[in-house]
Amino acid sequence: MNTVVNSTAGAPAVPARRALALRVPNGRALLLVVLPPVLGLAMLVLVWQLVSANNSNFPSPLVTWEAAVQLFADPFYSNGPNDQGIGWNILASLERVALGFGLAAAAGIPLGFLIGRSRFLAGMCNPIVSLLRPVSPLAWLPIGLLVFKAANPAAIWAIFICSIWPMIINTAVGVQRVPQDYMNVARVLNLSEWKVFTKILLPAVLPYMLTGVRLAIGTAWLVIVAAEMLTGGVGIGFWVWDEWNNLNVPHILIAIVVIGVVGLVLEQALVALARAVTYEESGS
Repeated sequence: MNTVVNSTAGAPAVPARRALALRVPNGRALLLVVLPPVLGLAMLVLVWQLVSANNSNFPSPLVTWEAAVQLFADPFYSNGPNDQGIGWNILASLERVALGFGLAAAAGIPLGFLIGRSRFLAGMCNPIVSLLRPVSPLAWLPIGLLVFKAANPAAIWAIFICSIWPMIINTAVGVQRVPQDYMNVARVLNLSEWKVFTKILLPAVLPYMLTGVRLAIGTAWLVIVAAEMLTGGVGIGFWVWDEWNNLNVPHILIAIVVIGVVGLVLEQALVALARAVTYEESGS
């Protein structure tokens, strides 16, 4: 085919076959994007089916699906404080995560900026962060119960203490990696500390800060499930433990999927936020 397509007058001629390829998505590339996840999920379901076939106590994918249809037919029912739908349990866990995570961000991000800007504060805080960061968040739960004398504040405290370290560390590292030339120019122009923060530090540190936020939200969602198993009350972690006590294994498997999906949605939301507000991502 020698037909040519001229989009505008004076523009170079483009072969029709090439012009068609530019308009039509590459089928092979699309296949490479879609096929691997589908095959991975299919392999997971196959392994699940094989395990259930060899263990009568382990529910099959079909049995779990039927239980999920019934469960999500009315996810927000309420028959008292100890018998509520999975929707209420998810919302209760998200509320605790939001409170603990929000408090950690309000404290950790400004502290990270201060540590990054001051060598003296960095020297004071680095040993404390290095000492306390490796401690399991659940080890802090008894301290929360002792101090607050209630399960709900103790769970929020556990989320706070596990979420604050990634935000402090990543924000401080971002501040320390701001090119010194930028700060020298700020001194020459005699910029105020507020101008230095808003015009130089914040745009440069934002990618590091959002990385810390992403790490913190993933850790917070992991911790709340374990904390609620220990503290009880309404929440997805307590719901999983309660279903185990009732030997309702299909509901436990459903909860595992729900926890994974919610964690994935939280992380992808922060990824989208990072792409929207950082120069590196928005320009690519």
